[in-house]
Amino acid sequence: MEIPRRQFLGLAMAAIVVPTRVGAASTERYPIRSVRLISGFPPGAANDFAARLIAKCLSERLGQNFIVENRPGAGSNMATEAVVRATPDGYTLLMVATPNAINSALYEKLSFNFVRDITPVAAVMWVPNVMVVHPSIPAETLPEFIAYAKANPGKLMMASPGNGSSGHVSGELFKMMTGVDLLHVPYRGGAPALTDLIAGRVQLFFNPLPTMLGYINTGTVRALAVTAARRSAVLPNVPTVGEFIPGYEAITWFGIGAPSGTPAGIIDKLNSEINAGIRDPYVQARLAEQGGTVMPGSPADFAKLIADETEKWATVVRSVGVKIE
Repeated sequence: MEIPRRQFLGLAMAAIVVPTRVGAASTERYPIRSVRLISGFPPGAANDFAARLIAKCLSERLGQNFIVENRPGAGSNMATEAVVRATPDGYTLLMVATPNAINSALYEKLSFNFVRDITPVAAVMWVPNVMVVHPSIPAETLPEFIAYAKANPGKLMMASPGNGSSGHVSGELFKMMTGVDLLHVPYRGGAPALTDLIAGRVQLFFNPLPTMLGYINTGTVRALAVTAARRSAVLPNVPTVGEFIPGYEAITWFGIGAPSGTPAGIIDKLNSEINAGIRDPYVQARLAEQGGTVMPGSPADFAKLIADETEKWATVVRSVGVKIE
C-alpha cells in the first residue's frame, strides 16, 4: 500500500528513535559476535558489490566479521522480510537499495511495511544507471537513438532485471519524457537480461554502472548515456540523459538498514563507523573504480532520501500501471 510522503518521512524519523530493547552495556560492547548483512540480490550484482565492500570495512573497524548473505528474490522483498523478522539487536542488517523505495508502490500485498519495520542506519553510495544498446543499433548518440526509436515504434525491446526494478523504472521514465515506444521485456534478474542483450535478442538496457563497466570498455555493448545529473568520472565521454532530456535523473543508491526496535546506540555506532569507513581513501577509490560516489550522512538524512525516492518512483509506477502481487 502506498504511503503519503509526509507520513512516510514521519514514520522513518520515528523508527530511528525507537526505545532500546537491550541494555546499555550490550550497546557499548557491540558487536561481540559476527553480524549478518543480508543482500536481496545475487553475487556479482551492484548491491552485492556494495554490501561486500562495506562489510569488509566494518569488519576491520569493529573487529568482528560482517558476513554478506545473499537472499535474492521478489525484488529484494525476501531479504527485507528476513531482516524484519530478525531480532532487533544489531546482528542482522539489510543492504537497502533503490528497489526498496520502489516496492512500496509496486507491491500491494507485502507482509511488512518497509518504513515502519526497517530503521535507516546510513547511506553508503550511489551509482548512475547507464543506458546501453547492442552494437547493431545504428545510433552512436542519444539523440540518434531517440530518432531511430521514433522511426520504429514498438519494434525495439528494452530489457530489465524485472518488473519494477530500478532498470525498468529508469527506462519507463525515459519513455515518459521522450515519447518513444519501446517494448519492455522483464527478466528474472540482470544476468539473463544482459546475456540476451549481448546476443542481440534485446536492444536496450538500463542497469547500474558497476555491472556494465567491463562490457562497455570492451565494446560488447555501447553506452549512450548515464542517468545521473552529472557525468561519471569512469565514463567521462559518455553524456548524461539530462543533457538532452532536461530534468531526467535516475540513480541507484545503497545503504544499511536494521530491524525496527534496534537500540539507538547501535544505530548511531554503525552510522559513525560507516561514515568513517566510506571516507577512507581505499574505500573511496574502490567505489570510484565502479563509478560510485559516497553518501555520508545521518540516519535522518538516509530516511529523507528514502522518502524522496519513494515519492518519485511511485509517480512512475502509477503512470505505467505496473503492479505485482
